[in-house]
Amino acid sequence: MAEAIATAHYGDSKELLFFGSAGVATMNGCPPTEETLVALHGIDISHEGQSTVLTANMVRKADLVLCMTPSHVVAVKRLIGANDAASGQIHLLDPSGEAIPDPIGMGQPTYDALAKEFVEIIPGRIEMLLGTA
Repeated sequence: MAEAIATAHYGDSKELLFFGSAGVATMNGCPPTEETLVALHGIDISHEGQSTVLTANMVRKADLVLCMTPSHVVAVKRLIGANDAASGQIHLLDPSGEAIPDPIGMGQPTYDALAKEFVEIIPGRIEMLLGTA
């Protein structure tokens, strides 16, 4: 969902930006949940994608890695090693430092609320950390 929202927000940007989504506890090739697709449709975004397992190489190539929870931040830093230069690119998505819970199994209203939250915080967080506008 975050990838789709970021891509839609920056779709007309003059800057060359690429957004990807990957997980620390997923498997490759799973489609988005129906709730995710419905929530995205509710904010006029269509998305076709599938789950991807995060790799150390992906983290090292990224300018920014945004995580939903502090435990995700820890997992990503463990993946690359504590002293890796890329560890400075890993941040919580929520600028207040709060965890954003995974909506899986929480029903459509939770997915809809998360989509609206992402629309509000993703662009600002990217702009804060990368200086894009």
